[in-house]
Parts: sequence; structure tokens; C-alpha cells
Amino acid sequence: GEMLIYYVALVLSASFGPRFGFGGPVFGSAFLLAGAPRRPIAGALRMSDSFDDKAHVSSAKDKMGKSVEALRSNLQSLRTGRASPDLLSKVTVDYYGAETPLNQLATISISGTSLVVSPYDKSCVNDVDKALREANLGMTPNNDGELIRLNVPPLTEDRRKDILKQAKGFGEDAKVAVRNIRRAANDDVKKLGKDISEDLAKGTNESIQKLTDSTIKDIDKVITDKEKDIMTV
Repeated sequence: GEMLIYYVALVLSASFGPRFGFGGPVFGSAFLLAGAPRRPIAGALRMSDSFDDKAHVSSAKDKMGKSVEALRSNLQSLRTGRASPDLLSKVTVDYYGAETPLNQLATISISGTSLVVSPYDKSCVNDVDKALREANLGMTPNNDGELIRLNVPPLTEDRRKDILKQAKGFGEDAKVAVRNIRRAANDDVKKLGKDISEDLAKGTNESIQKLTDSTIKDIDKVITDKEKDIMTV
């Protein structure tokens, strides 16, 4: 049968190959034509062998997590009706030509309904004052030459609603980012086509969807918590 033909080809090559010059590549052709069992090429790797579904889902999880963190960072700068150092988290100061976060140049403390900004370098107090005025915080800085006080006025009902609308807008942006991450992750799986099994592709997509649903719930909770802070008088 097939193995007998293979054996005859092997004997002929060994006996007459060197004499007639059909060893090497010629024999390789005879080997295939003879119907010898074919072995996979060493080092050949299918995409399915290199695809790590857990790592793929983990990567999507990290990216979605960063979207939630970005949301929290954006919400920190919104007024909640109470004095909080977070209100100044986005303020930067032109410090010797370099835009520097305020919290790296000064301590920010709470005194009643006011924020007290105390620069480490007193020579830059006017630069800090200027940055606070240009930040359009809705609070007028009171500069005594060493410290800067910011009175946090109570929010009106209309202003609270405007801020809540901003917060929800940040939440929707975060959801869009998460869904874009889901789509990109699913597209990567789809591009593999038949190089991975249908079950593996389906399982990976289901894991990504569960991750997406969980992250969207996290975003909703962050927005709900912020809404309570904003609407609390």
C-alpha cells in the first residue's frame, strides 16, 4: 500500500540517488509523489495556537477600567455644593514657564465653606492667584500675599441641574468609550476568522460582553453617587 511505495522510493533514493543525482530536492518530490505521510513543518503555528483569550479579555478590562478612572477624574472638578480640594484638581499654574498642577505647588485645605491655598513658594502666590481667576471656577480669590482664600458659594437649584447635566454627559462619554473598546476587541476576534474555533470565538465575545455590562453598571453607580453629592443641599 502507501507505506510500501514510500519504502521502495526510499530504497531507490539511497541506492541510486548519489549515482543519478536525484537525492535531496529530487527525492523530496518523489517522496511526496509516492504518497508518503506528510509531517507538519517544524515551527509552523496556527493563529489558534497563539491566541490567548484570557489575555485578550484582560486587555479589554484594563482599557475599560481606565475609562472609568477618567470619568472619576472629570467628575472631581464639578461643584457639589461643598468645599472640596477636588474643585481645584484641574487648575494648572504657569510656574517659571512650565504649566504645573496647583496641587504640586501648594497645600489646599478646607476652612468652613472656604478653600485655603497656601503656596510652598510664596514668591509665586500672584501666579497662583492668576491661574485661579483664569480657571473660571465661579469663586473669586482673596489674596493676602501669602495665602489665597476661595469662598465656595452655595449652589442654586438651576446651577445644580446644570452641573448634574454635565456629570451625566461625562457618564455617556465613558459609556461610548467602553462600547468602542468592546467593538475593537470583538473585531480582533473576528479578524482571526477560521484560525480559531467557533466555540473559542463565541466564548471570548461572551466574556467581553459580560465585562462591558459590568463596566456600564460601574459607570451608572459612579454617576448616581455624584448626583447625590450635587443635589444635596
